[in-house]
Amino acid sequence: QVQLVESGGGLVQTGGSLRLSCAASGSIVSIAVMSWYRQAPGKQRELVAIITRTSTTNYAESVKGRFTISRDDARNAVYLQMNSLKPEDTAVYYCKAGNSPWGRGTQVTVSS
Repeated sequence: QVQLVESGGGLVQTGGSLRLSCAASGSIVSIAVMSWYRQAPGKQRELVAIITRTSTTNYAESVKGRFTISRDDARNAVYLQMNSLKPEDTAVYYCKAGNSPWGRGTQVTVSS
């Protein structure tokens, strides 16, 4: 199993953008599905976006049209471009490679 390290979070105003990165400790070429999750305070962790090995993507309704997931197998990395951010996007964001262990996540805070 690969280990994952998320980065790129921060504090941004409503309407701003952030690009999250997820670096894997090993090759992700053979991993069928890479995904991003998020967990807001007091809420359950929820799936935000997935990308398959063939780059098919799917998104939670709440982020469709604003977030874009991508993967770079040559760099063993997955990204989440987040635009038009809203206060309700505030959460800790985690990436997942198949059944990999959870990483520490990266905090995203959107101020109103």
